[in-house]
Amino acid sequence: MCSTPPGSPPIPRDLHEGIPSASWKEIQNEIKAVGTAHDVVRRRYLNALSDLTGRNTIVYYSGWQQFRDERLAFCGIDDSDKHGIMTAVHGLDRGKGLDLILYTPGGDVAATESLIEYLREMFGTDIRAVVPHLSMSGGTMIALACREVIMGKHSRIGPVDPQVGGYSAHGVLEEFDRAYREVKEDPARVVVWQPIIAKYPPTLIGECEKAMAWAREIVKESLVSGMFKGKKDAAKRAERVIKTLASHAETKSHARHISFKKAQNLGINVRALEADQRLQDAVLSVHHACIQSITATSSFKLIENQDGIAFVSRGTISEGPTRDGPSETHSEP
Repeated sequence: MCSTPPGSPPIPRDLHEGIPSASWKEIQNEIKAVGTAHDVVRRRYLNALSDLTGRNTIVYYSGWQQFRDERLAFCGIDDSDKHGIMTAVHGLDRGKGLDLILYTPGGDVAATESLIEYLREMFGTDIRAVVPHLSMSGGTMIALACREVIMGKHSRIGPVDPQVGGYSAHGVLEEFDRAYREVKEDPARVVVWQPIIAKYPPTLIGECEKAMAWAREIVKESLVSGMFKGKKDAAKRAERVIKTLASHAETKSHARHISFKKAQNLGINVRALEADQRLQDAVLSVHHACIQSITATSSFKLIENQDGIAFVSRGTISEGPTRDGPSETHSEP
C-alpha cells in the first residue's frame, strides 16, 4: 500500500481501481510540498527540536555570510520579512510560546521594530531567542525583546547602535563633535576637517541623532516590558544594557561580538545552550541544516516553522531576488 511522507498532500486515488492517479497540477503541487532533499532534512530536524521543547519553533536565517554578490543587499531585515513571519505564525498554537532561532546581520530599524511588535502581539512575552551562531544589530534588538536569550560559548550578539547611510550614527556625531572642538581651538584646522566633513550628506547629523534615540527607545521599551518585566529596577537594568550596546564609544565597532559571558555581565537574561546537551544537539542540527540549505541553493533568506511552512527568498545574480512564499499570506486577528 502506498503511503505519503509527513507533511505531504494525500495522493489522489482512482475510486474504482485503488491505483494512485493525479493530474499534472496535483503532481506539481505534491513535488513542491515535499521540497528538495535540503528541505526534507531541515524540516525533520526543525520538527524534532519543537517536539523536544514542546514549543513552537521558527527559524529566521539569511545568507549574509554565504554570499558576497548582489544578494547580500537583500539579506538584512526588511519589511518583506513581515510576510514571512506572518506565514510561519499562522495556524500555530500560540499557547505553546515561541522559540525564535536567529541568524541575521540586522537591518532596517523600522522593519525590526515592526517584527518585534507583531511577535509580541502574537505570543506576548513568551518568546525565547536562540542564537546558535550570530545575531547582530537588529537581530540583537529582536533577541532583547524576548524573555531570554539562549546562547552557546560560540554564540555572539552585537551592538545595537544604528547605522545611517552606511555610517555609524554614533561615529558620525563623534567625528562632528571632534571637528567642532578642534576648529574652535585652532581655526587653521578647518583645512584638515573640511574634506572629511564634506563626505557626509546634508541633514546627516539630524538623522543620526534621531536614529540613536529611536534605537535606544525600542531596546528600552522591549527590555522593560519583557525580559525585565516585574523587576523593581527594570528601567535601571535596561539603561545598563543600552549604555554598552547602543554606544559606539563603548563597543568601538558596530561589528563587535558580544559573548555569552559579556551579555551575562550586562545583566541580559541569557541561558547557556551547553546546560542541556539534548537541546544543544537539536539546536545545532537545525543550524547546520539551515546553513547548508542556504549555501547549496539559491535561497538567501529562510523563514520556516516546525510544520514545514516556509517563506523563502531566493535568486541568483542573473535572475535577481524573488520571494517564494505561499500563494496567500495569512494574518492573525
